[in-house]
Amino acid sequence: MKRILLACFIALGFSTQAQIQTPAASAHASLEQTVGLTTVKVDYSRPNMRGREIFGSMIPYGSIWRTGANATTKFMIDKPVMISGKELKPGTYSLYTVPGEDMWEVVFYTDDSNPLINTFEDDKVALRTMVEPMEMPMNMETFTIVIDDVMADSAVLNLLWANTVVPIKFNVMTDAEVMKNIDRALAGPSAGDYYNAAVYYLNSGKDIEKAKTWMNKAMDMTEKPGFWQYRQQSLILAKAGDKKAAIEAAKKSLEGAKTAGNADYIKMNTDSLKEWGAM
Repeated sequence: MKRILLACFIALGFSTQAQIQTPAASAHASLEQTVGLTTVKVDYSRPNMRGREIFGSMIPYGSIWRTGANATTKFMIDKPVMISGKELKPGTYSLYTVPGEDMWEVVFYTDDSNPLINTFEDDKVALRTMVEPMEMPMNMETFTIVIDDVMADSAVLNLLWANTVVPIKFNVMTDAEVMKNIDRALAGPSAGDYYNAAVYYLNSGKDIEKAKTWMNKAMDMTEKPGFWQYRQQSLILAKAGDKKAAIEAAKKSLEGAKTAGNADYIKMNTDSLKEWGAM
């Protein structure tokens, strides 16, 4: 029994010690920057020089580097960006680099599960480019990533460590996106705008005639309305006193619901058609 109790105390002691938190050797960091209308995020770890010679020594030239420490550095964008004339689609990428004396290779890799790799698999390379490093007049003790020179349509992702900075310029599609927004706004409300406004008026007990007008516009602008849309139209028409049109819309909704196998809408439409004397 004494041995069992002793073993329990020892296990408890180790368990307690395991709960002690200590700082990581390479601190975690993240940054977020809006460039034009694009959100750019970077998640990485920041190793220190600690008196070591970095590039060409600790990190040999020509070797694949995870561009940080611990897990691979993640580069995240919510809209496409252009780098060296190539498009990088929205998504999360592992950011790898291959340092060189005169040029660095920068690789955006689709596998973001923290793989430590010796060679790149071509089908996982989303974009690769060559960047000329620049020498700084002083040492940067802690590896740092910053987004500078932020303009409406471009910015520079800078990798800084030791006396080296690697500037990776990228462009965003701000102008095309703004022009699309302008065209959309000047063209007037969309079918979705009319539909959402009509349903809101129905559910809020507001002017049902306005809701009817907006819903009719939405349906006219929609090439193939869904059964759920016909359902809302039927309710608005019924509330507006147009029972004949409400029944017609409900039948279309019922037909679509049967095709889709949606039991809830089948029941709702069947109940409404019975209530309106159509079944």
